[in-house]
Amino acid sequence: MKFVRDPDISVKIHRMKRRVRWQDDPIKQRAIAQTKLVIDQEDTDNPNFSFTVIGDSGCGSHLKHHPQRKIAEMILQQDDSSFLLHTGDVIYQVGSREYYPQNFIDPYQEFLVGGENSSRLKYDSLTFKSPFFLVPGNHDYYDLPLISGILAQATWLPRRLLRGRIDLDVGWYGSDCGDAYARAFLNYLADLKDQSSLKQYLDDHYTANHTGDRCLHYQPGKFTRLPNRYYTFRYGGIDFFALDSNTFNQPLAIPDTEEGESRREKLLTRQRELENREQKIQESLDRLDRNNPEDLEEIDDYYAKLEHISESQRDINKQLNKQNQATDWEQLEWLKDSLVASWQDEAARGRIIFLHHPPYVTETTKWNQGQTLAVRDRLRQVFDDAAKEIGALPEGRSLVDIVLSGHAHCLEYLYTKETGHGDSYTNWIVCGGSGHSLRRQRHEGTVLYQDADLNSEPIGQSHLYVGRSGSGRHHKRPYSFLRIDVEDGDKPRFTINPFVAEWHQRQWHEYAIDSFEI
Repeated sequence: MKFVRDPDISVKIHRMKRRVRWQDDPIKQRAIAQTKLVIDQEDTDNPNFSFTVIGDSGCGSHLKHHPQRKIAEMILQQDDSSFLLHTGDVIYQVGSREYYPQNFIDPYQEFLVGGENSSRLKYDSLTFKSPFFLVPGNHDYYDLPLISGILAQATWLPRRLLRGRIDLDVGWYGSDCGDAYARAFLNYLADLKDQSSLKQYLDDHYTANHTGDRCLHYQPGKFTRLPNRYYTFRYGGIDFFALDSNTFNQPLAIPDTEEGESRREKLLTRQRELENREQKIQESLDRLDRNNPEDLEEIDDYYAKLEHISESQRDINKQLNKQNQATDWEQLEWLKDSLVASWQDEAARGRIIFLHHPPYVTETTKWNQGQTLAVRDRLRQVFDDAAKEIGALPEGRSLVDIVLSGHAHCLEYLYTKETGHGDSYTNWIVCGGSGHSLRRQRHEGTVLYQDADLNSEPIGQSHLYVGRSGSGRHHKRPYSFLRIDVEDGDKPRFTINPFVAEWHQRQWHEYAIDSFEI
């Protein structure tokens, strides 16, 4: 989407704080921790449990099939899952409230109270039957300038006529800097205008206690709002940390050195190459017939390539932008303190982080992006600082057991060896293939290197990749989700169970990939 605007990080932080009335006086007076929640469920202390992971799902029907709905139907067959984690990009393309009914409520109607009458549900008053935990993706923050909305409406009729074939999921509105996401899932305290209403609301819903702090009481079937855009909860002795990576993904500044100038020239050359590719794709699209089913498959491929180009251009622009953007050090400091506290708590036997942007990935458009490297760098700083405070870890343990992410439209399992930082010997799982256009793995191979130039020290490897493959009649789209089984023990054992719904030759093929332990 070329006319999409990504708000500045400082704006995202400010507006999200305002929506949850971050540390307002009545909240501070009650010593409420706005980043914690406790789940009202009988089995939260059971060390043997399972949970589901999806991500990058928020699309509607597509080429007469509906990947997101198909994945939802397969998840519903897994009746032993205690809760669901979503790694972001809940609504494509621009997080608009207009698209919540068809891109979230309808596909997940069985997960929602009143979902049997999904047309009556409002996006800003949803209640989940079982725990459903989310983090925002970049598309959930995007804004749509007025001219883009007007252009989208100008194509409304042809898009309706092509419904079920090609739909770009763009209407009048954008997300309003994440406002639609906040109203759908967060405890939107800003709507409580007077102090008495706020105080009563806090006394009604912030009645739980987690590690000594008063916090939000999450009640499936009754009250399922999240306290903040980043938060933590415990289940079966595992501490889960949900992060908003959209506020610490700004690419690192290019230094004013000879090496930096060379890097800048390479980015500008890459930018021109992308512009040329974009023009050629547009010319190819003009020659195809949208009423021909065989051409539609090729059209979809071209749209996927255009989206790849748009994302790459946006990332390059962020790298070339000399204006320093804010980094959400407050959130990162919170994560560091929370990890330290978790390791100091004997009741916590494991730690899992989930966020949108992957620190490690081999998907063709994300592996060397400035944002990927920036998120890796920021997390490394946090892990390094936390490791210093914690001291020596037990033998065979890493600071965090698993890091789950999305953003890259694939399913991938990676493992880092010695990196020289606190992210050594860590399991990284990308679960971003649950509905939207899938991506291929890079041609550069599966080995992870310290730097993006592939000439540095190897520090890990990709062991599983599920994404777009083949072409023509052999073209395959394997959409995916995970069920992760957790077992008892001071060092918990995790069994990863990947499930796939593959669209091939205009038919669905369901299968499970062999599970593996980490």
